[in-house]
Amino acid sequence: MSFFNKIKELTNKINEVESTVYYKKQDYIEIYERNIALEKELAQQTKELSMANKKMITLQHIIDMMTSSKPLETVLDNIVNSISNEFGYVHCAILEKMKDEKGDFIKIISQSGDTAIEALHKVINAPLYTLRLNYSPVGVYAETMRSKEITQTQNLGQTLQEIIPNITDEQLSTILDKEYCKSMIIIPLSCMNRDFGWFVVFSSRDELATSETDFLSIFAKQIEMAITIAHLFSTVKEQAVTDGLTGLYNRRYFEEYLRKEVTRANRQKQAFSLIGLDLDFLKQINDKYGHSYGDLAIKTLADVIKNNARSIDIAARMGGEEFNIILPGIDSKGAMIAAERIRKTLEATEIETIGHITASIGVATYFEHTDNPEELIELTDQAMYQSKRNGRNRVTLATPISETSWQEIAINTFIDILSKHNIPVEKNLTKELCDKLKKAEQDSKSQPKETLYLVADMLTRLYNPLHEDGSVKKKVLLASSLAKRFDLPKEEIDNLKIAILMYDIGNLLIPQEILQKTTPLTEEEKKFIKEHPIIAARDILKPISVVQDILPIIEKHHENWDGSGYPNKLSKNEIPMSSQIILIIDSYFALTETRPYRAKLSEKEALEVIKQDAGKKWNTELVKEFIALINNELK
Repeated sequence: MSFFNKIKELTNKINEVESTVYYKKQDYIEIYERNIALEKELAQQTKELSMANKKMITLQHIIDMMTSSKPLETVLDNIVNSISNEFGYVHCAILEKMKDEKGDFIKIISQSGDTAIEALHKVINAPLYTLRLNYSPVGVYAETMRSKEITQTQNLGQTLQEIIPNITDEQLSTILDKEYCKSMIIIPLSCMNRDFGWFVVFSSRDELATSETDFLSIFAKQIEMAITIAHLFSTVKEQAVTDGLTGLYNRRYFEEYLRKEVTRANRQKQAFSLIGLDLDFLKQINDKYGHSYGDLAIKTLADVIKNNARSIDIAARMGGEEFNIILPGIDSKGAMIAAERIRKTLEATEIETIGHITASIGVATYFEHTDNPEELIELTDQAMYQSKRNGRNRVTLATPISETSWQEIAINTFIDILSKHNIPVEKNLTKELCDKLKKAEQDSKSQPKETLYLVADMLTRLYNPLHEDGSVKKKVLLASSLAKRFDLPKEEIDNLKIAILMYDIGNLLIPQEILQKTTPLTEEEKKFIKEHPIIAARDILKPISVVQDILPIIEKHHENWDGSGYPNKLSKNEIPMSSQIILIIDSYFALTETRPYRAKLSEKEALEVIKQDAGKKWNTELVKEFIALINNELK
């Protein structure tokens, strides 16, 4: 082979190698570029996955907080801090549109804790959440609420001036001299189909990505849900402690708050006073104008109380036409002035059709008159009745109890019955009940009424296992309210309270197989049942001297208005009003409690049964007042 041929062959081989290297190089470059692209794609997907994971975690945090028992303020603070920290926002806040006598305004109800808000607070010399922020009907907040769409603005200065009109240019310049905050995102919030406010986010980004918009929308829905749940809970809680007709607190809340006030007074050695009010002549108003006007009179008295009470005073409707007001830190002199102011205001208030109404008022002061809360209520009640006896429409200051109270009589009667074994009660239980009663009698800090209700409930359960605890207390309160509607004297009402505790005690001597029988009673068994008032009055209570005035009430509490009752076939006014009251209350509770032979009725069903026997089993007027009283309790 010639020299030139060898050169040519070598050149061809070199070209083949170069060609191979070139194409291999291109393959490597393509692979390298593909790897770089894959790495970028993987990094982006990792970032998106991380963001999605953060979103899921944050939303789960919100759900967890919403289902916890934490207050709304704490839940919202946690929400705004979560989103601010986890997504790198400069600041987050929740604003509520509110209204007062000056008009619409904006209030910050929650905000994230961060350096941005701290700096703002320093510049304006006040925490932003304490301010009444301006609401402009033509501003960005109003427009966002009208459009129901998320708004992003880079004009932070204008937005701040809209809600803080008196902010100076110098302050504004100091606040905005930060490059890390580029825009503000405003998301409208609604609660229970009404405009609520805004969720506001300060961002370091100029533009708002679609995915971010979607996520903030989801976040806003979670905030709306939290606010809605809190509002519903607040409404239910308020309904549980307030009276439906008047809007004042109910008896349950009053009793709970009184215990707290007694604790506070004892700790701080500071007196407080109690005002008791009873609307005058409610029965006459009901008879003359109808129960709707009676309700109007009750509501008018409640409005007068609201308008004349301090923000820290606790006013409650105790039932019927009775009201109590706790005046923290007020002595008897101050309480008398407050009571007289209420009396005068009520007397001067004119109601359409009815005209003017009045109230009888009593005042007692803790420490000054007694250091026993039960006795304080009793003294206030007595002072109120003194106002009634002296002509109504007046205020009376309590005087120390000089006579034996109805609670003492009831306690001593129960102790006498139990200790002498006049009823078949197991010895250990007898001792337990006697010990409770003696402690209530001797301990000045005790609540004797609650002990009496407890003992009466326990004894009732011995012959009626289906008896509901707390029923005796409800009966006493209803009986007292009903008696006052018929202007019964205080002495008669006290006797009625004792009779309510004792009237069925004769059932303890009736065989259980009769009381719990599910089939119709025989004539002999009916005779046993009809004798229980006589057994209670004569065999159990007659030997006890302090309750002799109670015996006629109990003996006649099964007599019917038309003379068809037992044991003596008495009719109409031959039956004491106290006995009639016991009969209607006993019948109502019997109807609304389960019995071995039937299921319990609803309150409305029981009232219908009672209404059907008006003029037969009981006085028509009594039925009207009883139904009105129960309906008020159910509101």
